[in-house]
Amino acid sequence: VQLQASGGGLVQPGGSLRLACAASGGTFKSYYMGWFRQAPGKEREFVAAISRGAARAYYVESVEDRFTISRDNAAYTVYLQMNGLKPEDTAVYYCAAKVSDWTSRATATWYDYWGQGTQVTVSS
Repeated sequence: VQLQASGGGLVQPGGSLRLACAASGGTFKSYYMGWFRQAPGKEREFVAAISRGAARAYYVESVEDRFTISRDNAAYTVYLQMNGLKPEDTAVYYCAAKVSDWTSRATATWYDYWGQGTQVTVSS
């Protein structure tokens, strides 16, 4: 499966962005989907994950009251709505897909496919 992330950009603190990740190939509804981010000089960090039927979502604590992950299986797309953005949210954001179970949803090494990343910069 191929993943294409979009929607990044420059936003002021407190602003919002909506990232999208379009998938092609494979059977999208069979994949658990996740968002990760990587800031300069830091390791890749888990942000959010969503189950195959969208019944379950899981977030890193630092974003769980500001970000919302969702998916549209008919459109082969997963979204990340980011509100109340902070400078520390600045990073390249990656979407990823995994075939295996929900229990490893926050671990990057368990994801099978990755998008190319989209830059999010939060600055005044």
